[in-house]
Amino acid sequence: MNPAPYAYLRGDFVPLDQAFLHVSDLAIQRGYGIFDFLKVQDGHPLFLDYYLDRFYQSAELMELAVPLPRPELEAVLRQLIGRNNLPLSGIKLLLTGGYSSSGYEPPAQANLIITQQPIALPTPEQLARGLRIISHEYVREFPAAKTINYSMGIRLLKRLQALGADEVLYHQQGSVTEFPRANFFIVRPDDTVVTPAANVLGGITRRNILGLSGRPYRIEEGPVTLHDVRQAKEAFLTSTTKLVMPVVQLDDHVIGSGQPGRVTLDLLHALTQLEQQQLTQSYA
Repeated sequence: MNPAPYAYLRGDFVPLDQAFLHVSDLAIQRGYGIFDFLKVQDGHPLFLDYYLDRFYQSAELMELAVPLPRPELEAVLRQLIGRNNLPLSGIKLLLTGGYSSSGYEPPAQANLIITQQPIALPTPEQLARGLRIISHEYVREFPAAKTINYSMGIRLLKRLQALGADEVLYHQQGSVTEFPRANFFIVRPDDTVVTPAANVLGGITRRNILGLSGRPYRIEEGPVTLHDVRQAKEAFLTSTTKLVMPVVQLDDHVIGSGQPGRVTLDLLHALTQLEQQQLTQSYA
């Protein structure tokens, strides 16, 4: 393992501890930029096409031009993975507004930064315990874009700590949307698995769950309310690093039995198998 990982910064590979942006960048001046994050296992980026699709879509929604064509960006990613040689890691692609002389008007060139660092996956103990979450009324300004604006989620961290909770679930007048860094699902009393359809980021793990076939229950998008969550048999969140994590309590209400449920664990197993299939195809 390389003790000093490299980053890609504005056309060059540099040691991570030397990867800096000028203060005039609009990400610093105005919080303007987008990013994406994907998992790398044994040198293979999992579901890379889906993540690159979303990265370019977010850039288009925010009217930012990615400075590399897609084949060149993929080549850079693979070169960075080869340089760093990390067995289990996450890659972050960050596209900022670029260096602006006025501190407001975007320049012609956005700045592309790519970093790679080790990640830790949830432990069996965390999975068995599940997550306690709180609700908060808020909708991101551009839900379909993966922007760098996480101000609300960060501001709520002290509240989470004070309440002994793990995550905050956003809603709008009782209609549930998403977590700051994850998507949300419930399992209805009839075993239908539902994820909110509106005002959410199109998560890749969320996408993979919706694409599963051959399950003994339906998996669909649709409206989900706070009342639905309280009546649910199970609930869970999905993300790149957590995959599927059970949610056992919302505010002061225990969900279902208060333990990770059968459907949640079945979906975790199915997604783990899907990741293994990706790795097997990469080796072939």
